[in-house]
Amino acid sequence: VNGEMDKHGARNNASTWDDRTNYFETMPATIENLRWAIDFEADRMINSLIAQPDLNSEMTVVRNEFELGENDPFSILLERTLSTAYLWHNYGHSTIGARSDIEHVPIGRLQAFYHLYYQPDNAVLLVAGKFDPAEALRMIERRFARIPRPTRSLARGNLLYPTYTVEPTQDGERAVTLRRVGDVQVVVAVYHVPALSHPDYAAVDVLASLLGDHPSGRLYQTLVVPKLAADAGVFDFGRKEPGSLIAYAQVRQDRSLDSARAVMLRTLDSARTKPPTMEEVERAKTSLLKNIDLLLNNSAQVGLEISEWQAAGDWRLLFIHRDRIKQVTPGDVARVAAAYLKPSNVTVGTFYPTPSPDRAEIPAPVDIAALVKDYRGDTALVAGEAFDASPSNIDARLRVGSLPNGMRMAVLAKKTRGGMVNGRVVLRYGTDRSLAGQRAASEMAAAMLDRGTMALTRQQFKDSLDRLKARVGVGSAPGRVTISFQTVARSVPAVLTMIGDMARTPRFDPQEFEQLRQEALAGLEAAKSDPDALAGIEFERRIDPRPPLDPQYSPTIDEQGQETTALTLDAVTRFHAMFYGAAAGDLVLIGDVDSALVQAVAAAQFGAWTALSPWAALAHPYERIAPTSTTIETPDKANAVYLAGLTVKMRDRDEDYPALVLGNYILGGAETSRLWSRIREKDGLSYGVGSALRVRSEQDGSRWEVNAIYAPENVDRLVSDMNEELSRVLKDGVTAGELAIAKTAWLQKRAQSRANDNELALQIVARREFGRTFQFDSALESRVRAATVPQVSDALRKHITPTDLTVVKAGDFAKHKAKANNATSPTPQP
Repeated sequence: VNGEMDKHGARNNASTWDDRTNYFETMPATIENLRWAIDFEADRMINSLIAQPDLNSEMTVVRNEFELGENDPFSILLERTLSTAYLWHNYGHSTIGARSDIEHVPIGRLQAFYHLYYQPDNAVLLVAGKFDPAEALRMIERRFARIPRPTRSLARGNLLYPTYTVEPTQDGERAVTLRRVGDVQVVVAVYHVPALSHPDYAAVDVLASLLGDHPSGRLYQTLVVPKLAADAGVFDFGRKEPGSLIAYAQVRQDRSLDSARAVMLRTLDSARTKPPTMEEVERAKTSLLKNIDLLLNNSAQVGLEISEWQAAGDWRLLFIHRDRIKQVTPGDVARVAAAYLKPSNVTVGTFYPTPSPDRAEIPAPVDIAALVKDYRGDTALVAGEAFDASPSNIDARLRVGSLPNGMRMAVLAKKTRGGMVNGRVVLRYGTDRSLAGQRAASEMAAAMLDRGTMALTRQQFKDSLDRLKARVGVGSAPGRVTISFQTVARSVPAVLTMIGDMARTPRFDPQEFEQLRQEALAGLEAAKSDPDALAGIEFERRIDPRPPLDPQYSPTIDEQGQETTALTLDAVTRFHAMFYGAAAGDLVLIGDVDSALVQAVAAAQFGAWTALSPWAALAHPYERIAPTSTTIETPDKANAVYLAGLTVKMRDRDEDYPALVLGNYILGGAETSRLWSRIREKDGLSYGVGSALRVRSEQDGSRWEVNAIYAPENVDRLVSDMNEELSRVLKDGVTAGELAIAKTAWLQKRAQSRANDNELALQIVARREFGRTFQFDSALESRVRAATVPQVSDALRKHITPTDLTVVKAGDFAKHKAKANNATSPTPQP
């Protein structure tokens, strides 16, 4: 299956949630790919092989996924709380199932389940993207109409029954306590609420938003602002049957969990006695409606989201829910808060007997067929153009220039679905020398950017973005900060102005700074027992060793905590004043924009902004790293992490680069790779395994890495598999068949990434940074097509030496070693 997916450049996945299982592929929009996908889904609907050998290997993979979830105390606490909140309904059960069921389910039951449910009368097919609807319908009818409708009867034992288990009204507070290894305290409260289709659900959704929003939400204000908790929020699970509203708080160990729990429950209960204001309700509605609007403009996500609403009863519920949100009033929110946020309807960490229970009766699901029968939606969205994302066309359509201070600007004007625009602002700053010892201030300055400007508070800034239908995100790395954004065409000038304000004149509010610092410290505490975090830090420290003051030094968790604790707002403010500027930056816009208009706005916001300190690219020289092997014990963590890698002296324009790219793809860079096929598919040792080649453009300090997650007791088998596959590819080389598949798949994935505006914006920045056009991509892809089996095999042998590997393993190995020793110890004789 993965081989066929790769041939079509498909990104595929599947998921199971409370009301449905879905399978999906995302691929370049061609008629051939659509035809193949429809044929493929029609075929596997009733013809999939459910065989014992597949169960033997997949069982341990699924168990490894289960173990991955077991590492997170918050996830397990929520699972336990839900299982206590629901006495009989299956919504109280995690969809991945019990470990014992995963390990022992008979193949016959899986086959029976498949033949019972994987049938056309129990399925919905969704196609989203750029295609001819009439032609797509003809393809669907041709392939799916031939699948016979199953004959269902009591005698055959294959009837599909509607859910008949009704969760009884909760009759008192319920309690659950979780005791596991961890570093951050958590409290969770679960309330039963009506089904997604019920008229009350829109008001419940608004209630969850105004209680849990950051920073205006009531929980944030009563818990995070006074430092009783590091984080707090509210979300709801909308389902076909009555669902749940969930509140949580994360509390550092030096704070009182009991105090935070009491304040959280008091704040939630106050929603019944302190009605929401018009401002709170309108803010929540604006945010919720913005997310729906942005979803509908994203063809890559709208199909998946519609499947969720279809599983809840009908896809049109999405639009009914949107319409209902628009009509929600403060009175509606106050009413549902009074109806459902009752003490007798909560499951939390304590139990209190109640002599006079005040029980919340949860309404039954409505008649959805009647609800949606006469529904008519809003005006259809404007469709985008059929854009050719080839390198030559991108170069032809891209308009490039610079602002007076030297900041580069690139605009790719094109018609997009709903007039959506994607953009990036990249600001580069400092040098290896000037940034020495400035790591904590650098990271905090970037993190503070979206917490208000001199003109707008954090909440006003967020509210303005919601009204403009805009998303803005800030990311940072040593020596640079990236502001990415998505909005609609008419809002581009205003959003660019806001981004300019947040970059040039951030508010640097003392209260926001302290809250952010507390969040950072809580995150560091949570990482202290996390094998993924610990392995990642240790691997970076070994594969790229640097002195502590170097801006690219990888500090330990304790060092990060010390730096964060010692950091002052004054130091952050000074850092921004010294290093921030736009002269060494890039601005990229893709979408339905007026180039002349955005040029003028960009010039006003960024064109005269320069930094006091000069910029020069940070050093990434090649250095051979002596091999080491490190094991980190993480007690009581069911999932382990394996990281290995070595440095490679290479630039992306070097002769060997295309061949090594393909070699890595074959070895571990795809779901058809040797590592994936051996470790996941054949031996079932890992939910996720692969390798990556990270090659730079202008410096030769590159690296090759391999990673896997697994159960600690399987560490020896995992390492053996890794070593065997690596030795085999270096000894025997790659095959012509593997190389042909790798070329096709790699090239299709490149084409698909250029068709994604957000990914394309990132690529344009990278090309502009090094003075390139997309002719570089075209030439590279030609070199990839021309690569031969000997070239690929030789490149792997030349650059990857197993004896040079730096290896880091993190997991609870001691527990499983003790179990193994106990199992092999002789029984004592009397």
